[in-house]
Formats: sequence, structure tokens, C-alpha cells
Amino acid sequence: MGAYKYMKETYQKELKERGDLIKNRIFKWRREPVVKRVEKPTNLVRARTLGYKAKDGYVVARVRIGKGKRRRQTPSGGRKPAHAYLLVQPGTSLRGQAEQKANRKYSNLEVLNSYVVGEDGNYKFFEVILVDKERTGTKLNKRRAYRGITSSGKKSRGYRAKGKRKPRRRSKKKERAKSLEKKGRPGTVKPKEKKEAPKKRARKKAAPKKRAPPKAKE
Repeated sequence: MGAYKYMKETYQKELKERGDLIKNRIFKWRREPVVKRVEKPTNLVRARTLGYKAKDGYVVARVRIGKGKRRRQTPSGGRKPAHAYLLVQPGTSLRGQAEQKANRKYSNLEVLNSYVVGEDGNYKFFEVILVDKERTGTKLNKRRAYRGITSSGKKSRGYRAKGKRKPRRRSKKKERAKSLEKKGRPGTVKPKEKKEAPKKRARKKAAPKKRAPPKAKE
């Protein structure tokens, strides 16, 4: 890996010192199609680290993704003012969206991995590595980009951490209460106390009625 070490240093040095070259490159990429196949990867070291090989069956596609939130679908019926929002935050990351776009165009291939190659104020550019399973003989899950099985999908789903960890969507009320308790501030939010069920009253058994003695026959 001696050569790759120097290639990586050269690439990083180029990013810092040759800003004009990077600007011209991004200026050119903005005028290209959203998904475009490229002959060779821009960052060769990163591509080789993620599994790219310069042989038949491996394809690299550059994808342009817009930054920011997404417009929601137009609702069919009316909405109250509180629910009349326009933008939504997508569940997948930009990198995950780029992988899905590339796989949508090259549907006979499977996504192996992806990496960032540049960005500007409006867009972010990724290079996605796609593989033909029949030619290369690699074993990959079907439609893995849509199922969150790729590296970016596992990251956005929180599978990078190992062992015991906090749940991602914990109650904000409980989190705030714990943080205030640690700081020793008044006004902590106490958890609701469970009300004890009322005890059932034992019914008093009525005393048996005394029967009158039978009358003697005359």
C-alpha cells in the first residue's frame, strides 16, 4: 500500500492548494446529467478501498444530489393550518439517495459502495460503484440500495455502533428530566406515579335467620 499512501497525500494536497481546478471541475459537473457513467474514478485510492477493480463488471457512475429538504407530495384533501407544511426531511441520507438514483438507471447492476467527490452551495456529488454479479461472480443481496444494506444505509439506520447503546428515538421528556436532575435544578419533570387500585371491600355476610320452633300438637 505504499503507492496508495502517496496517491492519497497527492489528492488531499490538490484539494487544498488547487482550488481553481476543483471549482472548474464542479462547474463542469453541474452541466452534466444527474447520473453519468465515468471511465475511471476521480479518487482512485478511495474507490479501491471500497472494493473497486479495473476489470469487466465494475462500473462507476457520478451522481448529483440537491442539498436541503424535499418538497412534500401534494395532499389530496384539505389540511388544517398546522399541517400545511411544504418541506419534509427525507429518511435517507444524500449518499443513500445517490445510490438509489444510480441503481435506478443501471437496474441490472447492484450497488457496492459510494463516496463523496465534491460539493458546492446547491449540490453534492457522489461516485457510486456498481457491480455486475454474473460477470464478476460476487455475492451481493438483491436491491441492497433500497433495503438499507449498503454502508450508507447501515449508517443512517444506526448500525455502526456495537454493543449496548441508547435508543435513537427516546422520549424527549425523559431526557430533559434526567439532564435537569443531574444539574440539580428545580422543576424537574417527575414521572407519573402509578395510582394504586382501590381495595375491594369485603362484603359482610348476613347472619342466618333464626327459625321459630315448631308448635306442639294439641
